[in-house]
Amino acid sequence: MDTLQQELREWAQELTCFHLPRWQELPDLELYMDQVITLVDQYLSPVIQSEKHSLLTAAMVNNYVKKKIIPAPIKKKYNRKHLAFLIAITSLKQVLVLEEIRTGILFQAKQIGIRQAYDLFCVTQEQAIQLIGKQIQGDFSTPIANVPLELIAVTAAAKSFSGKLLAEKMVQLEKDYLEKVEAK
Repeated sequence: MDTLQQELREWAQELTCFHLPRWQELPDLELYMDQVITLVDQYLSPVIQSEKHSLLTAAMVNNYVKKKIIPAPIKKKYNRKHLAFLIAITSLKQVLVLEEIRTGILFQAKQIGIRQAYDLFCVTQEQAIQLIGKQIQGDFSTPIANVPLELIAVTAAAKSFSGKLLAEKMVQLEKDYLEKVEAK
């Protein structure tokens, strides 16, 4: 059981350092589909278990374009805006359905613009994930701020995602632990 607790604490430490790239940190050049998929995987694989399912596939991206959740690529190339949308969608898809994500993205974009909405999403998601990491390490003093009305949905989704993240990690650690015990 000590090993299980140690692995959970190590993972919690990783969570407290989790970072999503802000708008200005995203590549400012045109990318092909495989490059976009690789980058989204690179950014989100520390928190989403890709062994359970693919984080993002070409078929998913094409579906998002078809459903007008993201703009169409220009000459089969994707830019910073596409990447920001895909990072947010891939993360939010863990707890919301596509139509809810589409509505939320459109709402936030109209309220504060795509760049600010994306950066706000990153900050909110990081805070929720880092909070889980701190709580695993025994820090329950992190206050929960009053959330403005227009941010309730994104804040709740971020907290739902981080809670789901913790449950999945704990189940995986328990599974690994039981397999080790049974192998002895």
